Amino acid sequence: MNSEMRKTSTPARIILFVGLSIIALIQLFPLIWLVNFSLANPNELFTNGILVWPDEIQWGNYVKAFVDGNFLLYFKNSLLINTLAVLFALVISVMASFACIRMNWKLSGFVKTLLLLGMMIPIHATLLPNYVIYDRIGLTDTIWALLIPYIAFSLPQGVFLTSSFMSSIPKELEEAALIDGCGIYRIVFIIIMPLMKASLVTVSIMTYLNNWNEFMMASTYLSTKQWKTLPFAILEFTGQYSSNYAVQFAVMALTAAPALIIYIILNKYITKGVAAGAVKG
Repeated sequence: MNSEMRKTSTPARIILFVGLSIIALIQLFPLIWLVNFSLANPNELFTNGILVWPDEIQWGNYVKAFVDGNFLLYFKNSLLINTLAVLFALVISVMASFACIRMNWKLSGFVKTLLLLGMMIPIHATLLPNYVIYDRIGLTDTIWALLIPYIAFSLPQGVFLTSSFMSSIPKELEEAALIDGCGIYRIVFIIIMPLMKASLVTVSIMTYLNNWNEFMMASTYLSTKQWKTLPFAILEFTGQYSSNYAVQFAVMALTAAPALIIYIILNKYITKGVAAGAVKG
């Protein structure tokens, strides 16, 4: 019986594998195309065919993109802003979830619902009102012009995931900690947070990826190079190398690489965190 089931299931597995491979190839093709064109000579880009087979790999395209595109400055700004956004989003999400899930007060349910409603508001819907406010209080062209909206629009998702996990943690742990003399902050950051590693990693990764390539707000609020983020490198190369498309493709590949590497390495944590959060919530 087992051998018959294996025989019947083998063709189905092969068909499934082939189908999934084709879907994966379709999804990966834009990235393959981008890297392929970034390593070609500009004169070779206008040949027939979807992909280019360069006579000689042009690593110089990446050198130009790295040096002339202020890559290190913009990368440092993106890294700093996104890291701070993740840290603030994690701390505020955990504290808000604890206040809404564990503390007894009349408006706890309303406040949680209000926070979760933020997932329905597109981040760019607040572009103009934020700019007017920032301009009046002098926050334009500062790091806070990006940090405030990045943190605010990461909170609904963060509260949703952390509150789902927190509701599954036994309250007896907190009661025992209170008996031992722990304060509320020690309970939250020393007892609760270590038990929520999966949700915290998921919130961190998703916040990082959502904000990494954000450009509309950055281009609206920033005017000097001091706090410009990595997507600005592409905009500058569009004008500086308007006819050299290979270098433009190289700077696009460099810009996309950090987020792609993070996603590939930590993809399993995203899947685990979202799945577990959905089940526990």
